[in-house]
Amino acid sequence: MERARAIDRVEAILDAVESDPMPVPVREVWVYGDVALGLDPIERLDVYVTKDLLMRGDAEAGERFRTSHGVKGVGKSVSAEWADAHSEHLRANANGYAAPEKCLAAHLLPEEEPVHLEVCNASFEDNVRQRLKGAIDRDAYEQILDPRGVCLYADGQRSESALEKLRTGELVFPTLPEALEMLGMEEESASVAADAVRDYRASQTGATVRGDVV
Repeated sequence: MERARAIDRVEAILDAVESDPMPVPVREVWVYGDVALGLDPIERLDVYVTKDLLMRGDAEAGERFRTSHGVKGVGKSVSAEWADAHSEHLRANANGYAAPEKCLAAHLLPEEEPVHLEVCNASFEDNVRQRLKGAIDRDAYEQILDPRGVCLYADGQRSESALEKLRTGELVFPTLPEALEMLGMEEESASVAADAVRDYRASQTGATVRGDVV
């Protein structure tokens, strides 16, 4: 993906979060990895969204969508208002319940573009550390979340200054092994982990999404 196209996609995501009803409340939007490093072109655009839980349920909407779409949990796991406006983006997990991360991906990402969406209830920085600990404990380095991120939206406010620095490639970050060492990994392990992260990302195609709970 050309860098200019990637930034356009980021802006479209921010516009949607600010103006459209969302499946769940969105608290933060970050980008990380290649786009944060100023690369052009980039292999994949990585976006991180921090979501909040819905504060109240809607049992009537839940029954209505269960009957009409065969999807449970509308009005509980995802917004009934959003589902009414964007039913074409309604997605379920293997158990038939509305999946917030899949609904967000369907709403925000064109299927053909190389964009990865991470959705979690925790902030980016907290999840970076949680995922690193889990990856080390399980020896699953490919699950590490690249810590080199830029916050573009938080608590209802878009950061135009951060977006402009992202657009012009002004941000400076260490290499991935160096970033992992800064988080406490040994030098040799950080190098192996960085290779695993790159190989995993290279194996992905099109739009992808991962939901996480911390």
